[in-house]
Amino acid sequence: MLRGSDDDSVLRLSTTHSLAMKWLAPRLHRFGQRYPELDLRVEANDAMVSTDGHACDIALRYTNAPADNLLFRDSLVVVVSPEVGAASLDEALEQPLLYEGTLELWLRFLGQNGRRNPGYDFSRSFSHAGLLVQAAVAGHGVALAPYALAYEDLSQGRLVTCPCIPLASHYGYRLVFDERKLDTLKIRAFVDWIEAETADMAQAFATAFPESTQTRSRGKALPLR
Repeated sequence: MLRGSDDDSVLRLSTTHSLAMKWLAPRLHRFGQRYPELDLRVEANDAMVSTDGHACDIALRYTNAPADNLLFRDSLVVVVSPEVGAASLDEALEQPLLYEGTLELWLRFLGQNGRRNPGYDFSRSFSHAGLLVQAAVAGHGVALAPYALAYEDLSQGRLVTCPCIPLASHYGYRLVFDERKLDTLKIRAFVDWIEAETADMAQAFATAFPESTQTRSRGKALPLR
């Protein structure tokens, strides 16, 4: 009986390191205020996990699933610390350019925005997008970053965007859970909460980049079938 009660009140969430650090952690207090009876336990792990059994109840993953299976389809935007400052995209591109992994996304972004200067200073590479965003916050240069991971720093004024055409990503965020458990209190609570949070983020993106036509949020979290 005690074990069953614990299972009902403990929600085990698995998500990626970058999302846990840059997006989830800053807003978990709102989940706690809304559902004080639930004990949310977060594990940051970039590997896929199973939602069968007791190891994990629900997983939030970055994936290239079809748009109608995503909470939010991401885009890449140029972000910079206000202390560095850049009133235009051209001014931003005069700064050291930070990137994740390879230059491929920067090159696609520059071509899309009509900039092909071979002299750009591609300064530093980072293995995770969360580190990339944090480097921009620290003023190390200008980052081409996923909007979702930069969203909290943008909201708090630690980063600003530059006018640009965002680079649409094939990736986005998806909730994975056993659909048979959707009607349990803890799963339903988290799904409702995160749908509201991502809807707010999608609205902020649409306001900041009204020229972008790609759908960012479907507003529904679909279970893995």
